[in-house]
Amino acid sequence: MTPSPAQYERLLELRTGLRQFLHWSEEQAGRHGLTAAQHQLLLAVRGHRGPSGPTVSDVARSLVLQHHSVVGLIDRAASAGLVTRHRDREHATQVRLELTERGAQKLDELTAVHLAELERLGPAMEALWASAGDSVDFGSLAT
Repeated sequence: MTPSPAQYERLLELRTGLRQFLHWSEEQAGRHGLTAAQHQLLLAVRGHRGPSGPTVSDVARSLVLQHHSVVGLIDRAASAGLVTRHRDREHATQVRLELTERGAQKLDELTAVHLAELERLGPAMEALWASAGDSVDFGSLAT
């Protein structure tokens, strides 16, 4: 199947919208005193499912980064007072991460502005996604 010119246009609009959101997100992180990578790290720690904090490997998977790159990011975030490390109680070889009070506050601030922006962008992104062939409720991310 050869895509139609309209499909290329919609795909470009969708990818442009996603990139604009990511650029906006990076700017917001900077306004809150974080790098984009630190913001993503905080979100990966707070958004991790499970009874205990994520491991370094969990975060590497979430951020789609190599383990050693995440270790460096965690080192810098720990030095900035955003995250702490602790040994897993059941598996002493595993290191778990958790947000500090400062890290949690920064993430809460950023999450509030991101959810508001997603709510604003939701209808446009839903329309683009639907025109690409699937129906997704982007606005549900903000609720």
